[in-house]
Amino acid sequence: MAKRDYYTVLDVARDASEADIKKAYRRLAMKLHPDRNPDDKAAEEQFKEAKEAYEVLSDSAKRAVYDQHGHEGLEAQRGAGGGPGFNPGEAFGDIFGDVFGDIFGGGRRGGRSQVFRGADLRYELELDLNQAVFGAAIEIDVPKLSECETCHGSGAAKGSNPIQCETCHGSGQVRVSQGFFQLQQTCPRCRGSGKIVKNPCDTCLGQGRVRRTKRLSVKVPPGVDNGDRIRLSGEGEAGRNGGPPGDLYVEVHVRPHEIFEREGENLSCEVPVSFATATLGGAVVVPTLDGQVSLKIPAETQSGRVFRLRDKGVKPVRGGARGDLFCKVMVETPVKLTGEQKELLRKFEASLKAQEGRHTPREEGFFEGVKRFLSRAES
Repeated sequence: MAKRDYYTVLDVARDASEADIKKAYRRLAMKLHPDRNPDDKAAEEQFKEAKEAYEVLSDSAKRAVYDQHGHEGLEAQRGAGGGPGFNPGEAFGDIFGDVFGDIFGGGRRGGRSQVFRGADLRYELELDLNQAVFGAAIEIDVPKLSECETCHGSGAAKGSNPIQCETCHGSGQVRVSQGFFQLQQTCPRCRGSGKIVKNPCDTCLGQGRVRRTKRLSVKVPPGVDNGDRIRLSGEGEAGRNGGPPGDLYVEVHVRPHEIFEREGENLSCEVPVSFATATLGGAVVVPTLDGQVSLKIPAETQSGRVFRLRDKGVKPVRGGARGDLFCKVMVETPVKLTGEQKELLRKFEASLKAQEGRHTPREEGFFEGVKRFLSRAES
């Protein structure tokens, strides 16, 4: 049976680039592989045909011979024993590893052992509002895996060194055959390091890392809020096989404050005001994060009115103008009155009612609304 044109097999143009050829072959290999088409002889033959086409067209020397002389040129070259002829029995793992190495983590690695970056860590830091607003330097203790100071991460006892792994010959990987596939996997003996510790370190027991608690100073910038994270580069867990350490992420949690509530760059609080001050006007002392200030209360101030103190809030950590402090007036009802005080209030209340709601506009408006509502409900 005559062989089909290799460009037709891969469905690419004759001037296709190496990347286009690899992409076309990958698509066909995924579609036609025997593992996906069990007991399908036709798919198996097409798979072999695509593999043969890729092996030729991905090699510049073989492709040049094929473009000039076709299949006969390749046959003649192989028969003469010269040049890069195609060998159908050649290990398919080299071809497949080149195309799919990025998917399976295999491919040619040039004999390099695997190194692993250390894990990132998270630490939850609780702050007072003042610390979050103005910044602070906080000492924290972080338990983590650190490089062993005895063996300096090698895992070997003092005076000895790790030896090359006999299973992977120092590459950190081994090849595993699966049908037509040859995949590279991490060596199960040395776990990717390429080395074996014959005489382990007494401190870390050959692991190269030990768990210890390290004290760190965290510089909290002014203006941080709940959920903000501070990154300490290189303060995570130590890497393995010479890999770099991870990072430490300090997550901020601000404790509730007894007076203030925070919303972004603004603060708010409730200010109790006596009945007399709310009625006649006056001034009350209001606490702020910068100290106490005097807040002027106009006469006839109603409970719930909000006063704004500019620039008494928080300056955002990412820049911008400082926020404001919003003070909500809460008129306080007197308690534990004496008999005389109660009598005075009754007389005062009677004098107000004698003037038919002139002094209580909200009360009058409320009951007028009630009357209108009831009349509509009855009609």
